[in-house]
Amino acid sequence: MNRQRFFALLLTLLLVVGCNATATNNADEPAPDSATPTVGDESTSEETPADSELTAVRVGIVPVTIYAPFYIALDKGYFAEEGLDVELVPVEGGTENVVQLAAGNFEFAGGGVGAGLWNAAERGVEFEIIAPLHTERPPLTSPFVVSKARYESGELTSMSDLAGLTVSTNAKGAATEYWLYKALEQGGLGFEDVTVTGVGFREVAAALESGTLDGAILGEPLVTLAEQEGLVARLSEDFIDDFTSTVVYVNKEWAAANPTLVEGFVRAYLRGARDLNGDAWFDEANLAIIEANTGVPAAIVANANRSYHDPNGDVPVEDIAILQEFFKSQGELSYDELLDIAPYVNTSYAEAAVESLGGRVAWEK
Repeated sequence: MNRQRFFALLLTLLLVVGCNATATNNADEPAPDSATPTVGDESTSEETPADSELTAVRVGIVPVTIYAPFYIALDKGYFAEEGLDVELVPVEGGTENVVQLAAGNFEFAGGGVGAGLWNAAERGVEFEIIAPLHTERPPLTSPFVVSKARYESGELTSMSDLAGLTVSTNAKGAATEYWLYKALEQGGLGFEDVTVTGVGFREVAAALESGTLDGAILGEPLVTLAEQEGLVARLSEDFIDDFTSTVVYVNKEWAAANPTLVEGFVRAYLRGARDLNGDAWFDEANLAIIEANTGVPAAIVANANRSYHDPNGDVPVEDIAILQEFFKSQGELSYDELLDIAPYVNTSYAEAAVESLGGRVAWEK
C-alpha cells in the first residue's frame, strides 16, 4: 500500500476521530441534528420488552475503540433488556458531549476529563460522573511516536533526544496533554524544554515524515496504520499505567427523575465492559461489533494497543483530581481555587448494578 492509499484509508476510516476533546468549551455549538443516524445495530433477545415499552435515550460518543462497552451493550441487547432504546450519537470531542448533555440533548455521554470539562463545571454546567470509560495500561493506546526514518538512523531513540525540538498533542486542554507531559518526563524533560504544538491525530504521520514535527502523542488505531506504512516508530508506550482519563456522564436532572433507568443503563454498560475483560476483547464477535461501530477493520483493532474497561465501574476519583491539578498548573483553567470533585461523582448506580450482577469480578489484563 502506498502513502496516497494510506491517507485515503485513514481519512475514510477515522474521519471523526477526536478522542478526548478536539472541541473544548463548545457551549455555543448547535445541538446534534435529531436525524443523526444511530451508530451500530441493536439486537434484542426474547426477554426484551416490546419497542413501545422502551424509553428512548441518546448517548453522546466519539466513534473510536475506547467506547467499546457501549457498542457491545447495544449490539447484544443489554440496553434493551433494561427497557432502554439507546441511540449512540457521534460528536467530534468528549467535552462537546458534556455541554450537549447538560443542555438536555443527551441523557448519557462519555468523554475525556480535560480542561474544558473543568471550565464548564466552573461555569455551572451540571452533570454526574457515574462510571469510568477507559483505563490506560502499557502498551498505551496513545503512545509517543517519531518518524521511523529518524528512529532507525539513531537520531531519535529516547525521550531525552527531544530536547529543543517540536512535539505535539492532538489539542490544547485535552487529556492527552497530560500524556505528553508524562512521556517527556521519562527523558528528564518538561514543557519548557520543547516546543509544544497541537496537531490533529490524522496529520501527525505526514508532519513527522516532512520534519515539521519531531515527535507526538498519537492515538490508536492510527499508530498501527502508520506503522504498517513504515511512517512512524513508537518511542515510548509505557509512561502511564492504570490511569483513567475518560468517564461516563449522565444528565443530572434526568437521572433524578429516572434513577431506575440510570441503574439499568450502568448495569448494561458494565455487562458490555465484562464482555471485553481480559482476552475476551479479542473475541471475533466483539471485534466485529467494534468494527461495525467505528469503521476500523477488526484485524487492525486486534493488532492495535487496546483499551481497558473496569468491569466493576469504580470511578477513578484520584485520577480525576490529578487531571484537574495538572491543568491548573498549566494555567488552562478559568478559575483559581480547585473545584470539589465530590458533587460531580455519583457511585451509587454502579454499586447497585454490580450487586445485581452478582458482585465484583476480577479485572483481567
